Amino acid sequence: MVKHVVMFKLKPFDSPAAKEERMQLIKSRLEALVGVIPVLRSLSVSFNVNPAESWDIILEAQVDSLADVTTYAEHPAHVAAAKECVAPVMEGRACVDYEAD
Repeated sequence: MVKHVVMFKLKPFDSPAAKEERMQLIKSRLEALVGVIPVLRSLSVSFNVNPAESWDIILEAQVDSLADVTTYAEHPAHVAAAKECVAPVMEGRACVDYEAD
């Protein structure tokens, strides 16, 4: 099994409420991909609660193989969610894919 972990740093928002609203939209759109993209075993999105840290969102997904990470990344539903919800507000991204038991 491969765990796909992505952290996102968001651009500044006009208000904390606007940031929270966008984060909730990102969470709902990305978590809705489970059941739509067959290779996804699971996917969860969480928010950083520590204001001293620089990353805002973490995505944790599980797939069977590294090839499945590519299948997930290139799936039209994922591309649409990333383009519509994440890309317009993303300032930075970090990713790690690793073998897990």
